[in-house]
Order: sequence, then C-alpha cells, then structure tokens
Amino acid sequence: MFELRETHIAYGDIHVVHGVSLQIEKGEIISLVGSNGAGKTTILKAISGLLKPISGTILFEERRLDQLRPAQIVDLGVSQVPEGRKLFGSMPVEINLEMGAIRRQARLQKKENLRKVLDLFPILADRKRQLAGSLSGGEQQMLAIGRSLMSEPKLLIMDEPSLGLSPLLTKTILDTVLTIRKEGTTVLLVEQNLIQALKISDRGYILETGRIVQTGTGTELLQDEQIKKKYLGI
Repeated sequence: MFELRETHIAYGDIHVVHGVSLQIEKGEIISLVGSNGAGKTTILKAISGLLKPISGTILFEERRLDQLRPAQIVDLGVSQVPEGRKLFGSMPVEINLEMGAIRRQARLQKKENLRKVLDLFPILADRKRQLAGSLSGGEQQMLAIGRSLMSEPKLLIMDEPSLGLSPLLTKTILDTVLTIRKEGTTVLLVEQNLIQALKISDRGYILETGRIVQTGTGTELLQDEQIKKKYLGI
C-alpha cells in the first residue's frame, strides 16, 4: 500500500535522512520510533509533500507521492495529524472538524463523517461550539485526530500524538488508534513513547540519526535486549 525506497532527505546542505526504506501493508499499524532529532518528522514532511527528497521514491498505492503537491497527496487519501496539533484555536470545535473535509470525496460525506468523529470522541460533541484553543490537551489531540479523519483517509499518519499528555490520556489516544484501524484505516504512528507505540503496532522501525537500525514486529522489538538497554533503561 505504501513504501519508502532508499529515501534521502536534507534541509539545505544538512543531510538528515539517509536511505530510509519502509513498507506498510493495508490495515496495519506501523510505528516509526526514535529519539528527538532522529529524523521522524522530517520523513513525515516528505511523505506529505512539504519537503522534496534528494533521492529515493515514496509510493502510495503505486503512485509516486514525491512528485505531488501536498493537496494532491491529501486528495489521494493520505492525512496527517501533525505534532503539536496545529488547530485553529480561535475557531469553534465544529469548524475545525469541518475544515478537515478538504478531500473532494470527503466533502460529499461531511455530515456522515462528522457524526462518526463525534461518536468516536463524544466529548467533542459536548464542545462543538467551544473555541478549540480553550480545550484541554487531551481534547485538543482528539480534535486534531478527528479533523484528519474528516478527510476519509486511507492512510492516517500520526506525529507524536501522546506529546504532553498524561499516561492515562496517552493510553486513551492509543486505544483510539486501534479503533481507527478496526474501522479500516491504515496507520503510520510516529512516537517517542516506544513502549506504548510498539504494544499496539503490527510492526515497528527503529530510527537513529536518520537511519533505520532495526525492524521487527512490535512484540519482537519490545523483547529485544539491545532495545531494552538503549531505549527502556532495562
């Protein structure tokens, strides 16, 4: 369904991502995990068309994304929940959600998709007329996820969804990822919280300084002794 092939990405003269390859099959939850500065968000910017790779290929359903504009990529069915949520804080919750329905197909189903999002996050139904900027951190993350779901994505990319949240809210958000997958959406999850991300993932990729250093199922990576020592302090 989705593939990065030997992708190199740079900011000007600074080479950040070095020959990264990864694959996602339809219906999977895949985690891309690593520490700050590993290159995770840079890869997501390239997938979304905000950065052009130096070399390599980015494919979605056999179509090259690295040759398309961001709006074209969204229209194909790739949506991203950005790090930091990037909500329109001075606008009501409902307007934020409706602005997510920018994909042509999704505009036709806006009312139905809004109902699905509010069923998934009932608290947002109670907050529909409240300004997005006045929501709690957890509610804002739900809103950011809901806004992306309004575009009816085939592939949902989530960048650090647990950032700044309590352990309880983190579990709630990651449980929601499982529900989203169950309803038919493939998920690429980018997280610093390695344990929680790999627990819900079919497979994972460990990224260090712009390179994939290890891959495996979520269970395999959590049981790996080197990963335990390096990332979990065990």
